[in-house]
Amino acid sequence: MATVAEHLVHQLEEAGVRHIYGIVGDSLNPVVDAVRRSKQISWIHVRHEETAAFAAAAEAEVTGKLAVCAGSCGPGNLHLINGLFDANRSHLPVLAIASHIPSSQIGTSFFQETHPDRIFDECSVFSEMLSTSAQVPRVTRSAIQQALSGPGVAVLTLPGDVADAEVEGNLPDTITSPKPAHIVPAIEDVQALAEAINNARKVTLFVGAGARGAHDAVMELAELAKAPVGHSLRGKVVIQWDNPYDVGMSGLLGYGACQDAMEDADLLILVGTDFPYQQFLPANVRTAQIEIDAARLGRRTRLDIAVHGDVGETLKLLNPLVKNKTDRSFLDDMLKRQEHRMSKVVGAYTRDVTKAKPIHPEYAAVKLDEAAPEDAVFTVDTGMCNVWAARYLTPNGKRRVIGSFLHGSMANALPHAIGVGTYRPDRPVIAMCGDGGLSMLMGDLITIKNYNLPVKVVVFNNSSLGMVKLEMLVAGLPDFATDSESVNYAAVGEALGIHSVRVEDPTQLESVFAAEMERPGPCVIDVVTDPNALSMPPKITLEQMQGFATAMSKQVLNGGFGEVMSMARSNLRNIPKRPSQFSLFNK
Repeated sequence: MATVAEHLVHQLEEAGVRHIYGIVGDSLNPVVDAVRRSKQISWIHVRHEETAAFAAAAEAEVTGKLAVCAGSCGPGNLHLINGLFDANRSHLPVLAIASHIPSSQIGTSFFQETHPDRIFDECSVFSEMLSTSAQVPRVTRSAIQQALSGPGVAVLTLPGDVADAEVEGNLPDTITSPKPAHIVPAIEDVQALAEAINNARKVTLFVGAGARGAHDAVMELAELAKAPVGHSLRGKVVIQWDNPYDVGMSGLLGYGACQDAMEDADLLILVGTDFPYQQFLPANVRTAQIEIDAARLGRRTRLDIAVHGDVGETLKLLNPLVKNKTDRSFLDDMLKRQEHRMSKVVGAYTRDVTKAKPIHPEYAAVKLDEAAPEDAVFTVDTGMCNVWAARYLTPNGKRRVIGSFLHGSMANALPHAIGVGTYRPDRPVIAMCGDGGLSMLMGDLITIKNYNLPVKVVVFNNSSLGMVKLEMLVAGLPDFATDSESVNYAAVGEALGIHSVRVEDPTQLESVFAAEMERPGPCVIDVVTDPNALSMPPKITLEQMQGFATAMSKQVLNGGFGEVMSMARSNLRNIPKRPSQFSLFNK
């Protein structure tokens, strides 16, 4: 006979699991000991359970396979919750093992007692507690199946004494879910969309991560409809490469002509995206949506045509029905605007800035993009690093960009990089970290050192919470408690035994990035950047401009005139010079 823990580890082996991320301890020890004796699964010792959950999420994202994290009872597994929320919202197959206090003590306010089976319910597709060994292997198998088929997070709450209990019978096989069949849309819905495209003079496609694998079919539709193609942040690596119809991205981090293309269209087609920012979706444009999850249809904006189906399967049926338009005037106009924005606005800080100190973060992002290998995986911190990645990283069909794009958590880049680097030590991994994010989970620099992971930690070190600062300013508030003392993260890396470099001179960026990308093993590249470089959204409202002006006035009255001028110098060229956006000030 084998124990519950041995049964569980065997089932995970059968499901193809290679790693469990976590911290060993007390009630988790029976599972840890079963892993110690496994010939297939390695225990990855992280320094914080939140890192464990984010690392498992990243592994699941790059592999599409089940990934596992674990936490000991009470405080240990509670630390998993933020990373599990991120994984579940991103629909990633992650199994979390939440060990528990002895079963006889549950309900007595025992030391470290919590109720994981209740706590994790909101961030999972499955959350159950094993109360007896007789539940094995059915409940453990159900957890694996639910995580894979959701896909999403499954949580197994496992009291230590139950994990150590023996199970009658042989070790079971595990049934794993095959890849789901594509959802083919109703032909009448496809015909309705084709008719709308054929009758519209100006069509725009707005593409998200749901179009993965359908790049060429989207390009074919864009050519037929002479449609500019914009994208969401998660859609960038899916659709922007090899795309002559590209007009950039919309949303809070957006750039280029995408917003114009959506607002000026006769027909907007949302292709595989559940884009959440309603204020960037036009209210008065006829809108269609292609979506594999019917629950998402029309939940963000008014919808005129709904097509429930996989993007690839839908376009197989749709494209033959679309007439090849001859009028390119709308497309060409948007492409000209895109070129102007990229060269005059987005590109403003990537030229003639080699003498500017502190370093412009945009310039650092461009040089990092140029030096990065063509198959690099970028993990990106929430905040200004999201902006620089969205605007300056160049997708090519091989690169991946991973971030907390739906949950929006700080400190995700380093733990995500650990998950990717652990599973694919042969692939270059670049963590684009803000200093605010890195400082939250900085202890896991020890993890990349201990496992010699191929992770290049690039710190955009501005001693500030830049995105929070911008949020305050557009709300009419002077920034407060957003700045911190300067920290030399290269010195921290060196103290941990990691090869590290600090860059304060922009002329050194190119050579440092090139050298460190060639160097094997981990490194920390600490880039000291301008704290006043802020991201301007593609659509600046009157309220935002008034809020910014109010905040600047308060800053001056509080004795911060020098800071105001510094911020103006850092951002003036980033403001889009569009008369329509400022016409209210001219009336």
